[in-house]
Amino acid sequence: MAAINPLAKEQAAGELQEIYGKLTHVFGRMPNFFGLMARVPVALQHFLPLYSAVIDKGSVEPKYKEMAYLKTSQINGCDY
Repeated sequence: MAAINPLAKEQAAGELQEIYGKLTHVFGRMPNFFGLMARVPVALQHFLPLYSAVIDKGSVEPKYKEMAYLKTSQINGCDY
């Protein structure tokens, strides 16, 4: 089965370098999910405001939302 690998910071487009820095600071590393999106820079740039609205707003704590992402990836056999 073919796999698409996330981009390392050095491989990402120049306009994404600041985003890589911010995400690495927040998560302690660049999450694969965002590294995959970096293959289409405009997709990552436009996705981040949506992601922020979902994670940072509402009554469910962000850590539980992140756990839902993790469980979904496990169920689907994806490395998250």
